[in-house]
Amino acid sequence: MALTVAVSLASCAPSAASPKAGAGTGPDKEYLVFYADGRAPAALAAVEHAGGHIVTTDTKLGYVLAKGGGDAFVDALGSDQSVVGVTTDREIGFATTPASSAPSTAGVSASGARNTAGALASGDRRATGASADHTMTGAGALASGVRGSLVPRAFPDASAMRAIVGEPLAGRQWDMRMIGADRANKKAPGTKKVLVGVIDTGIDGKHPDIAPNFNRSLSRNFVTDKPKDENGDTLDGPCEVASCKDPVDEDDEGHGTHVASTIGSPLNHIGIAGVAPDVQLVNIRAGQDSGFFFLKPSLDALTYAADIGVDVVNMSYYVDPWLFNCAHNKADSKKQQLQQRAIITGMQRALDYARKKGVTLISALGNGSTDLGKPKVDKSSPGYPRGDEKTRKIDNSCINVPAESKGVIAVSAVGPSGRKASYSDYGIEQNDLAAPGGDAGDGKGSSATRSILAAAPEAVLRRTGMIDKSGKPKSSAVVRSCAGGTCSYYQYLDGTSMASPHVTGVAAILISRFGKPGKGGLTLSPATVEKLLYQTADRKACPSPRTYTYEVFGESDKQTCQGGKSKNGFYGRGIVDAWKAATVRP
Repeated sequence: MALTVAVSLASCAPSAASPKAGAGTGPDKEYLVFYADGRAPAALAAVEHAGGHIVTTDTKLGYVLAKGGGDAFVDALGSDQSVVGVTTDREIGFATTPASSAPSTAGVSASGARNTAGALASGDRRATGASADHTMTGAGALASGVRGSLVPRAFPDASAMRAIVGEPLAGRQWDMRMIGADRANKKAPGTKKVLVGVIDTGIDGKHPDIAPNFNRSLSRNFVTDKPKDENGDTLDGPCEVASCKDPVDEDDEGHGTHVASTIGSPLNHIGIAGVAPDVQLVNIRAGQDSGFFFLKPSLDALTYAADIGVDVVNMSYYVDPWLFNCAHNKADSKKQQLQQRAIITGMQRALDYARKKGVTLISALGNGSTDLGKPKVDKSSPGYPRGDEKTRKIDNSCINVPAESKGVIAVSAVGPSGRKASYSDYGIEQNDLAAPGGDAGDGKGSSATRSILAAAPEAVLRRTGMIDKSGKPKSSAVVRSCAGGTCSYYQYLDGTSMASPHVTGVAAILISRFGKPGKGGLTLSPATVEKLLYQTADRKACPSPRTYTYEVFGESDKQTCQGGKSKNGFYGRGIVDAWKAATVRP
């Protein structure tokens, strides 16, 4: 899948405080304390009794943000029947920007947080090779604002428009042809009345192939950059702004920009086209520059999306530090169990809140090559701080969040041949739909062109050494397209993070077609969107034989598909189809 996840610190450093009764002798930390339904007063009293104090209460999601010190504080809360989960308000989740352009190895963690080689961005693999430099003439597009202002771009003169046919990089978009999005773009491109929320590392709102559809006024950043982690190791690095809170139109990791581009890059004769090129893109940032996410920003992002009338959100990440969250795993301490219960409970409440408000929820399934219905061992948790991982036995009671949370449409990835991608997680219970996510190894040898091409922030490419000082790409994983005197950049990535935005884009098409007037735009119930997505998907049966052997970097990996053509572990209810969504009758 793709990205990863999180819980946040309210400030860059923990506040120092004097010891409190029952709270231990260490400095105070902030905790998210989730209480049982109807037990808010008892939970508040429990916090005070444990020696802590209340910072704020969120009645929408049923939790208290409290300060307390030491494990004794957590133990005291965990023994109170009004409390269902407790976790520190700190980083969880991880995604790295590659130090080089070397291809990643096998073993990507579920939901794509990382792999053993550390060559992932939010768990999504960078395809690599020789340089590519695509130069064309082109132009931007002017978009009028609906439910907030968009970034305007000017049209070129008529003669320049006549000289241009289609998007310059459309020939590289095998993914759009696979799902019929290239045809759907002309018939049902979406509408500015539909808001698509991207809960990710941010969006480069100034990218020429995103700016026309980027809604800056509604976009929000729910994280604050943190230069170092608790151990003093580099986390986000130096802050780019004095407040350590990046502007809403920046993405210092690149993952969110790629996702947003796949969903809604406009038809402006620059670069590529997204699945739904006329919808509005809203940055609802919950991920750090480093790719870590926080639980608190994730909760805030979902709540905000619901409250402003977002129609569909894409979540290409998982909430850790636990790759699999187990409520009662004997291998975990009481404190660790409470933390995982908090993640399971808190995210489910936020997801439920958003869905009830009309938000369709779509998530990447994961990049661990794992049957999520039969997980056996978790070696990646807890993943934060780095080095805290342990090996523990797990079972199907343990879940990946949010992919396995209720009410979420989880998406697996396929390569250009249509086979399930080697890295993609699967499972007959867990997998709902499949979509192009790329697979550089889907064929003879390895090729970047089998991955998904979408927009990339120039600043990130410069910082990671993927383009030279003159701006020329140093790898075929990066493409430069110059149109109308402006050059923009694109990158090939693999991952279920790249698959889920295809489904999000198709959902946006359906909402554009069948939505009813709602809060400032259109609205369509998540249940209806889900039904239509399944109805229009292309059914795909398990391979024969059902156990398929992948050859990944010289190693064999056997994966078994369960279920029938109408619903199975590899493809769910089928591969999403934008053309059918654009033409289906109500």
